[in-house]
Order: sequence, then structure tokens, then C-alpha cells
Amino acid sequence: MKKILLVILALVVVGAFAYQFKPVKKSVEIISSAIKTPDLVNKDSLTIQSRVNIPKGFKRVEYAKGSFQEYLRNYELKPFGSKIINYDDSQYFWQSGHVGVLEIPVPKNGLQQCADALIRVRSEYLWDNNRKDEIGFNFTSGHYCSWLKYAEGYRPKINGNKVSFHKTAAKDHSKTNFYKYLNLIYTYSGTLSLYNELPKINDVSKLQIGDMLIKGGAPGHIAIICDEIVNETGDKLFLLFQGNTPAQSVHLVKNLEDSTISPWYKLEKDAVIPVSNYTFYDSKFVRFK
Repeated sequence: MKKILLVILALVVVGAFAYQFKPVKKSVEIISSAIKTPDLVNKDSLTIQSRVNIPKGFKRVEYAKGSFQEYLRNYELKPFGSKIINYDDSQYFWQSGHVGVLEIPVPKNGLQQCADALIRVRSEYLWDNNRKDEIGFNFTSGHYCSWLKYAEGYRPKINGNKVSFHKTAAKDHSKTNFYKYLNLIYTYSGTLSLYNELPKINDVSKLQIGDMLIKGGAPGHIAIICDEIVNETGDKLFLLFQGNTPAQSVHLVKNLEDSTISPWYKLEKDAVIPVSNYTFYDSKFVRFK
């Protein structure tokens, strides 16, 4: 009887050890992936598309010239190895989760955080393509604030969740004033307002460049699809970039979960998707209007 008990005890100990070893092994794999430069990365390239090669059997999904998709795919990057810098010029503590830093200035006011960085990218695309009348976003309160109204001199009067707009400034359609408008949006909009405002993508087979992986909340987080490839069976992989909190350099992220395809990601709805040092639980997707 004692021998049987000893055997059972030994099995329990082995089982417990194996259970604890599994997450330790996973942690080691993630740390190794963070240290290693993915094989699909071109260190001497300065755009998203040229920085990252495609795995064998895949091809890039084509989009029209001048589209938002092509704008994102060809976004300029700083030289490989550039650090993620916070708004106060300090280095972000985590430098092992990215393969590129986008050429996007980080304002010293600290307002351009995760959602704000993507709002800026979308707004600058619309500005550069003479679609200024489409620039506008909801505040977290649900009130819509457009660039054209702001340029005409209208400013919000905010009292709790009550917002009204009044003409209190002179007309100013300049680029300088445009960035003042964006600072206002950064202050009163975020992941929660974007999640509530933007159309949801429920069919992941319809995901495309420009769609966003989002956790709406306070705090929440968001990352945008910036490249897309597909194989003959229709399987898709995606690249993602993100801003973060504190306000910092916008960066193209590694896939720390699967080094065989990193920095490409497989994206699924309602899945757990780790992105750099943030994990999206119960993943959801939205699209700019």
C-alpha cells in the first residue's frame, strides 16, 4: 500500500512540475522572440512595405493608388534600431517589441497617446488628399466635432457630459490650426469614443489595411492594420502599428507569440491577441468611416 501511495505521490509531483514548466517555457520563448530580430525584416529599408518581407506562399493584397491602405503600407520609417521615445524625450522602458518606428512627431504636451496617434494618421491622410470635410470625430460624450467647424471658429463649451459649440474664434484654415484642432480631439476622444463611433468588423475574413484592433475603455488600447498578405487558400496575415501611453513614438510591432511569422499576425475575432507589451482579450475590430 505504501508503494502505491509513493507512486501516486511521485506522479502528482511530476504533474505539478510539468504544469508549472509549461508557462515558464512559454515565457522563455517570448523573451527569446523579443531579443531576436525576425528573419522577415529588412534592416536597411525605410517604409513599412519594404521593411518586412512576406512568408513563402503569400502575396500582398493589392489596393488602389492613393487609397488609405496604400498610404499606411508605404508609411515612412526611421532607420532600423531607432528607439521608442516618450513625449518628454526619455526612452520608453520596453524597447524589445518593435521592428520599426514611424516618422510621426511626438508632441511635447503628452496628449498623442494610442488612439490619438491613429486619429492623427487618419486625419493627415484626409488633409493630404483634399478630403478635409471628412475630418471629424466624436468626443467620449458622443458629440461630433469636425475640423471644418473648428476652422470656422466654433469651439466647444463643455459642462460635464453636456457639450455645445459656439463661434468664439476667428476663421483659420491653416495647418497650424489643424494641429490645435487635433489636440482638442486628443483631449476629449479616445479608444472608448472610437469603439462606440466606428463601424464594427464582425467577419474577420473582411479585415483590411486600416482596420483597427481595439479595446475600448479607460484605459483601453488600439492598434491599426498597416499591411496585409494572403495565400492561395485565403489565409491572411497582417502587420500592426500602434501608439501607446505615455505618449510616445508610433511603432511597428513584433509578433512575440509566433517568431516563425513575426512581425506578421494572424488575427481572429474574440481571441486573445498579445501585441508587444499589451494583450487584447476578446478581440474586436473597427474601421474608420
